[in-house]
Amino acid sequence: MKLTIFGGGGFRVPQIIEALAVRSRNELDVDTVCLFDISAKRLSVMKSVLEALPLTSMPRIAVTTDYREALRGADFVFSTMRVGGTHGRVIDEKVALDEGILGQETVGPGGYAYAFRTIPHAIRLAEAVKTYAPQAWVINFTNPAGIITQAMRNVMGKRVVGICDTPIGLVRRVGRALKRTESEFTYDYVGLNHLGWLRALYVDGTDMLPTLLADDNLLSEIEEARIIGFDWVRQIGMVPNEYLFYYYHNREAVEQIQNESHTRGQYLDEQQQKFYRAAGETPDQAGALWDAAHREREATYMAEARELADEGERKQSDVEEGGYQEVALDLMTALSGTATKRMILGVCNGDGPEGPLISSLDNDAVIEVPCLADGDGVHPQVVAPLIGAELGLVTQVKACENLVIKATVNRDRGLAWQALAEHPLVNSVNVAQRMFDQYCSLIPEVAEVFDR
Repeated sequence: MKLTIFGGGGFRVPQIIEALAVRSRNELDVDTVCLFDISAKRLSVMKSVLEALPLTSMPRIAVTTDYREALRGADFVFSTMRVGGTHGRVIDEKVALDEGILGQETVGPGGYAYAFRTIPHAIRLAEAVKTYAPQAWVINFTNPAGIITQAMRNVMGKRVVGICDTPIGLVRRVGRALKRTESEFTYDYVGLNHLGWLRALYVDGTDMLPTLLADDNLLSEIEEARIIGFDWVRQIGMVPNEYLFYYYHNREAVEQIQNESHTRGQYLDEQQQKFYRAAGETPDQAGALWDAAHREREATYMAEARELADEGERKQSDVEEGGYQEVALDLMTALSGTATKRMILGVCNGDGPEGPLISSLDNDAVIEVPCLADGDGVHPQVVAPLIGAELGLVTQVKACENLVIKATVNRDRGLAWQALAEHPLVNSVNVAQRMFDQYCSLIPEVAEVFDR
């Protein structure tokens, strides 16, 4: 079996290879991993890191800057591209923050700027897979994952699946707090990428979530509850995805980020530039350099949320529930036909067995819900109706995501500005227009889409 990784020079690639190396051959028999990237230098660094990994077995690693070579014969394609690099993320975040608006990679204006420049490349990738590897499944890691998955599914249909590790990480933390293994419970989770809620966790038909919500000791084991606040999760009667912190505590989040010496994007940009430079100059040290940088990166994830909650450093239990790579390999295992997996995946709203899963959304809207994945594909499961304020928020954000895709495909500046202006975290159409003009001015890859 051949796995191709688009963005194969990216920082997270070693995590995928490490996870793949410990999978049983009976479970997932991948003999070749092909790394594609537009940067030969980054590919060289990643090859040095992979060669240094202390693994007893690993698949053959091929590297190429030819996308056709990378795709031919591929059974699975991981999309992990970052158009504009980490420097683009710095601008995504800073333009919004300068206007007093949240600057974050996937939520709000920063995520939309990232999408504007990424959608054309994602669509080209989907078209290339249809041509050179029509039998392949595409598993999308690329953020903002819901938007990018939806744009690619418009080309390839159900053979594109979006993944994120935050929903299943939340579910597993709740199960662990309740001293239940994943095989002992089912759950109800619904929303969009980085905008969803765990609404029930059933053991033998009984919802155990009220037990969790009523107990401070149990809630204290849930990172999402700690950073968002026990009072609020009890009030709404569900546990939100951690990224809802940016909606529920938007004022405090913006203030906290503005007061930091570096944004998350600036931190990662400086760290990764330093890593790639050092690893390129001393390839024999590439493995150790990557390990140190990776540990620091994980420890500082969503630091602003933990600081506001007086959390300090992340607990080990908060980071041990897998990750993107484990979710992706679980999905590969299921689609290969060797297991059936219950997962939370990015699929189309209309893929539900009884019609649309969220009543207010179009059939082609990508949402995140529990699914069963097996050798016949991905099968979304029926969820309870989404109602109230949560339905309103999901409906509004998805409408904006639809505008982002339509604006990019049609190269329509007006629709792009409208997408920013109508996002619930943007409080002025004038600010939205200024932000869009700045993104076009400061990010060449965005200007290429809309300047004609």
